[in-house]
Amino acid sequence: MINQIKKVTLAPMEGVADELMRNLLCSINCYDLCITEFVRVVDRRVPTHIFHKISPELKRGGFTHNNTPTRVQLLGQEPHWMAENAIKAIELGSHGVDLNFGCPAKTVNKSKGGAVLLKTPETIYQIVNSVKQALPQDQILSAKIRLGFDDASLLDEIVSAITSANANQLTIHARTKRDGYNPPAYWHHIGKISEKYAIELFANGEIWSLSDAKKCIKEAKTANIMLGRGALAMPNLANVVKGKEDKMPWSSVNKLFQHYAYLELQGDKSFYFSSRLKQWLRYLKLQYPQAETLFNAIKLLKNKDDILKQLERIE
Repeated sequence: MINQIKKVTLAPMEGVADELMRNLLCSINCYDLCITEFVRVVDRRVPTHIFHKISPELKRGGFTHNNTPTRVQLLGQEPHWMAENAIKAIELGSHGVDLNFGCPAKTVNKSKGGAVLLKTPETIYQIVNSVKQALPQDQILSAKIRLGFDDASLLDEIVSAITSANANQLTIHARTKRDGYNPPAYWHHIGKISEKYAIELFANGEIWSLSDAKKCIKEAKTANIMLGRGALAMPNLANVVKGKEDKMPWSSVNKLFQHYAYLELQGDKSFYFSSRLKQWLRYLKLQYPQAETLFNAIKLLKNKDDILKQLERIE
């Protein structure tokens, strides 16, 4: 029976886990890997500046500031161009390549990317196979999927397609596209896959605490997990599930949040300063009641100086 976490990866959360957040969370946790937000692939090689915009870590050899390796995620449906951009990601410094077959966004699915591909396992095979053949043998190819689109009836066929194409790792978000992010996560489906396939598996979905992580690895029958929203709600969750620390106290979280606010002001998304802070507070409120007070204090404020004053005032 698996009873201890082995590897912990930070999930690619579109519009949330950008370089700033990745650096911040990796600075206080022992993550084994970060997956970037996705690079959208259509019918050509994506320009270098787009790769650098989504993953500035590529300019530092593919590492965060504390030397956590990062892996570029690609989202698309055309095997040839997915392969071409996978090669480019590696050339630019990505530590392997991740393929997105799980994004539930309607705009992405309408353009035949993300979770909609779960309806056609053969297409998934063609994409994974093309990318795998294009990559150097020493580079890891991983994929991220959900249990299915409407239900889990095609899960075995999807995983068979991915393993037959010789992917090295597979992360399964234990919900369907139809489930969205509504609890619960159905980790037992991952357990069935773990029993049948030899691929290195990562379980994802509804891991908010140490107890969740323990239950997950027991049901999913894998020692590897990927943390998403839970990592935002409890900033040191990766270290907590690895047994290195207890839950971070609010005093430390508050200091970390203030530091994040100042970093946001200096970043290229400072125009969204107010909304970015409120976005993270919505997650923090799930673990820290004090975050509710802070959220209420700034929710109507737009001026950056006024917001900073409130952050300094509330301890």
